[in-house]
Amino acid sequence: MLRAVDWNLNMPAISKLTITGYKSIRELREFEMRDLNVLIGANGAGKSNFVGLFRMLAEMYGERFQLHVATEAGADALLHHGRKRTAGIEAELDFGDSGSYEFSLVPTNDNRLLFEREIVLQHDFGRTTLTGGHAESLFPGYVQAVRANLNGRDLEYFESTNPPIDRIRVYHFHDTGDSARVKQIQQSNDHLRLKPDASNLAPFLRMLREQHGIHARMIVDSIRLVAPFFHDFVYRDGDPATVELEWTEKGDPDTPHKAHRLSDGTLRFICLATLLQQPWDLMPPIILLDEPELGLHPFAINILASLLKRASERRQLIVATQSIQLLSCLEPEDVIVVDRKDDASTFRRLDEAQLSVWLDDYSLGELWEMNVLGGRPA
Repeated sequence: MLRAVDWNLNMPAISKLTITGYKSIRELREFEMRDLNVLIGANGAGKSNFVGLFRMLAEMYGERFQLHVATEAGADALLHHGRKRTAGIEAELDFGDSGSYEFSLVPTNDNRLLFEREIVLQHDFGRTTLTGGHAESLFPGYVQAVRANLNGRDLEYFESTNPPIDRIRVYHFHDTGDSARVKQIQQSNDHLRLKPDASNLAPFLRMLREQHGIHARMIVDSIRLVAPFFHDFVYRDGDPATVELEWTEKGDPDTPHKAHRLSDGTLRFICLATLLQQPWDLMPPIILLDEPELGLHPFAINILASLLKRASERRQLIVATQSIQLLSCLEPEDVIVVDRKDDASTFRRLDEAQLSVWLDDYSLGELWEMNVLGGRPA
C-alpha cells in the first residue's frame, strides 16, 4: 500500500523548470519556482512566451498539439529563431518529491513538430520513457493505463503525485466585448470547472451558490469592495436549462441587469474573484494569468493582490504583469524580472537582501519605475 496524501489541499507544484529553444527563450535551466511567481518586464521581453509554453502543454495533453503548431504558424515560429538557429525545443517540469515530466520536440520538413521523447518520472512508480517519433503526446494514454490498474488508496496516491499537466490552467479574461462568451446565455449544467475564458461563469456561480455558499458569499463581498454599487447576482427559481449572468444594484434589488451593464473592469474582476476564491478542491493546482490587472482601478488591483496571495497559500500561481501598483503589493522573492539580452529572454528572481537598502524608502513599484530592478525597455 502506498502512502496517503491530502491531495485536495496540497497538489504537486513545479519546483524547478527548464525550457530551451522555445520562442524567445533560448535557455532557461532548473529555474526555481515558488508558490507565487510574478513576471515583470518590458514589452517583448518574453513574459508572454513563458506563459505560452504552458498553453502549449495544455494543447499537448488535450491531443491538439499539431493543431496548435499549425495555428502558431508552424515549427519555425515556435523554435528560437527557427530551425537554422535551433535544433529543437526541450522542457522539463520538476515537481519535487512527486516526480517530473520532460519532453523534446524536433521539426519536420513540412514545418511540424514531432516528439523526440517524453519521459515521466514518479518516485514511487518509476521512470517511464514514452516512444519517440509521435505527433501527439503519449502522456494522456500513459496516465489512463496506470489508472486502469490501480484502485483505492493506491489510485488516490497516484493522482496526488502524478505530474498534473492536465490540471494546469491558463486563464484569460480580457474579452469583455458585446460578443464575449461570458456575456452570453450558457448551459446550466456547464459548471464542473471554471473555463479559461470564464465562458461558463453564470452556471459556475449558480453552482457555488447552491453547493458552496461560503465561497459564493466571499466572492460577492470582494466584488462589493471594488464596486460598491453591486448588490448580488440574480438566481432564478427552479432548474432552468440555461442561465446568463444577471445582477442587481445596491438599493434596487428588484431590478435585474445583464452582464452588458457591467464595465469591462468590473466584469474582469468578477471573473478573477471567482477563480481565486472558489473552493480549493475545484481550483487547479497550477494557475497562470497574463496581465490580470487590465482595466482594473488601482484599488481593485490592491484587492487582486490579496486574492493572489491567498490562493498561493495552497496553489501555485504564475502571473505576468505590467502593473506598478500590483508589483508594489508583492514581496521581492515573488517577483521574476524578464529582460531581453543578446536577442534572448533572461529570467532573474529578485533578492530581498540585495534590495534592503532601497526598500527602506521605496516600494517595489517605485524601484521598477526608477529602473533599479531591470525589466524596463533598454
